Amino acid sequence: MKYLTILTLFLVNLSLSRAQTPQLDSLDRLIRQARTDTGRINRINEKIMLLGQINLDSAIALSLKTIAQARQINYKVGEGVARMRLAYNYSFKGNYAGAKANLPLAESTFISLGDTARLIKVYNTYGAMYGMQSKYDSSITFLEKGMALAQQTAHQSDLASIYLNIGISYDMLSNRPQALLYQQKGLTLAQAQNDVNTQAYCLVNMANTYKLMGNWAGAERRYKQAIELAKQAGIRNVELYAYSNLVDVYGQLKAPQKAYTFALRAASLGKETGDLAIQATSLAKAATNLAQQKKFVEAESLNRQAMRIADASGQPLNIHQAYAAMGTILKTQGRYASAIPYYERSFDALKDADIYDSQTGEIYAELSDCYEKTGNYPKALATYKTSAAIADSVRGKENVRKATELTMTYEFTKKQQAAQAEQQKQNALSRTRQLALTAGMGLMLVLAAVSFYAYRTKHKANALLYQQKAALEQTLTKLQATQTQLIHSEKMASLGELTAGIAHEIQNPLNFVTNFSEVSAELLEDIREERNKGQRDEALEEEILDDLSGNLGKIKYHGGRASSIVKSMLEHSRTSTGHKQLTDLNALTSKYIQLAYSSLKAKNKTFDVTIVTTFSPTLDPVEIVPQEIGRVLLNLLNNALYAVQAKQQAGLAGYQPTVSVSTNERTSQLGRRIVEIQIRDNGTGMSELVLAKIFQPFYTTKPPGQGTGLGLSLSYDIITKGHGGQLSVISQEGEFTEFRINFPVTT
Repeated sequence: MKYLTILTLFLVNLSLSRAQTPQLDSLDRLIRQARTDTGRINRINEKIMLLGQINLDSAIALSLKTIAQARQINYKVGEGVARMRLAYNYSFKGNYAGAKANLPLAESTFISLGDTARLIKVYNTYGAMYGMQSKYDSSITFLEKGMALAQQTAHQSDLASIYLNIGISYDMLSNRPQALLYQQKGLTLAQAQNDVNTQAYCLVNMANTYKLMGNWAGAERRYKQAIELAKQAGIRNVELYAYSNLVDVYGQLKAPQKAYTFALRAASLGKETGDLAIQATSLAKAATNLAQQKKFVEAESLNRQAMRIADASGQPLNIHQAYAAMGTILKTQGRYASAIPYYERSFDALKDADIYDSQTGEIYAELSDCYEKTGNYPKALATYKTSAAIADSVRGKENVRKATELTMTYEFTKKQQAAQAEQQKQNALSRTRQLALTAGMGLMLVLAAVSFYAYRTKHKANALLYQQKAALEQTLTKLQATQTQLIHSEKMASLGELTAGIAHEIQNPLNFVTNFSEVSAELLEDIREERNKGQRDEALEEEILDDLSGNLGKIKYHGGRASSIVKSMLEHSRTSTGHKQLTDLNALTSKYIQLAYSSLKAKNKTFDVTIVTTFSPTLDPVEIVPQEIGRVLLNLLNNALYAVQAKQQAGLAGYQPTVSVSTNERTSQLGRRIVEIQIRDNGTGMSELVLAKIFQPFYTTKPPGQGTGLGLSLSYDIITKGHGGQLSVISQEGEFTEFRINFPVTT
């Protein structure tokens, strides 16, 4: 069994400090020095927040005492904050009844006071509480309420932790693309705010996602980064969660002794901090590692201890993991009948949970095997079907593709930023050395003027100057080599992304061709059997022939799709063979407007669109390759017509599809003459996320089969590389899109 126990660590942003023990001492001093009761309770609430990261039991005891003190002086804010933090720490202890009793009281307090900032934290705490109960749909509901409030009121400090918690919930629902999206948003925001604590939480949970995707190296790297940040900030729970999850990574990397050591370290830290759930799961992992080493007696003893602690924690996921581990240990020994009750108990713990991941499917498969080995075939079959259904859903190609795309985009952006920073550093170094050389030359001139008659001194100075020049030239050569290496690295990264896109785009039509070919072969076999019968059913034969004809048509269609993709790729990669010539852009643009409009009307005679043209009558001819610019114009016009047609199909009242095309000549900021073509539509528009990707190869927003994603990428290369121009776009989602093509005028 691949025993992957995913330990998620929900975060409520409580403004943690980086040095908790020294700040605890400082807070104790401030509490003693407080001049007012309300000020003292505020400081105590800060102490509760810090204690929750070190010792849950101490934090809970202090919260209860603070609530009573706040009620005595009728201090509503202090009572509400104490209840909110009590609920958060209760959740970690598995006391969900206590958490549910306190959160509504805190919520009503902050609503009555109009305290939006603390109300956001209450909804975040609700999300964490439901997440720890494995009720992830409920968790997302409350977290999205908090996110909406934070975005409306610009509470950026809370958004990072909310993004993180939403990502955790999607991860446990096996929606990896959404999980990575929110985790990356949370990490980026935390880095921008220099929030080391939230960065540590984001990294440990992002590592969980990479682990579930099978990216063991990526998971290990992020766990270690989280541990380093957690040690800096004194966040012991992040440190122990990272240790416990690293056990699974080292198990996959065939390092059982390292896995066992980390499991015991995590269990010890869990005991010290009062986190029963992490302690139980870590002991179960250690027991599983012992079983893999055939130390079954020690493994069973250690896992029984894990089950007792898990039951006491009250957390469904950890109870499930501990009992499933015992089932695995017994099954490994061939004790199938003994293993079944533990597996069944593990799934009983999840009956009210929203967990739906690959681990659950694997454990169902193990239980199915035990049923089969003990002769209970009906249960074996039913359990196996459940396992297969989960596996098929979790490993869906689209799910994996989207998660991989998000990972590649995020990693590429990080590499690009690092490369730019390195280049800026090298440029600064070069400028410094050039300034030093200039200063040296000036000094030499002064010395020469003062010591005109001292020839030998001037000769030595010139020799020194020559050496400095040679050193500078050598440095410049190294800088150029470094720049070349950086450019090569960027090209290789882009090539990897392009290769993934090509494989995905061509695989889809090929899958259809393969499937319809297999079905057609079966239909041919059916018709042969029918013809060999004594009494032939001509109606059935005709039906089979119709199906066969339909399949051949589909094969031809999807083969055409693959051919179109390959053709677009070849067009994208070939260098221009056309010759530039002076061309009337007004006439060329008018020609391709008519061509695009005629093509649209041929496909949809009922669709009506208004095309407005504003051509400059004084426009000079421009030296271009007409065929290539025509392809660009046709592509942009087709996209504009597609956008207005899509918006009309949405059924908006009073909407009139309009595409505007104009040409003009102007002078750029640098004083150069520029000829510009503008194509604007009032269609669906594009979001900022889409705008950032539209010139990437294989990126398209159209449904499968309606676009290859190469049109805009090819157009961009034709304008910028082939003609030295610019292709830019502005858009507002739901309103308009405008493309601008600029050509330099050569005289």
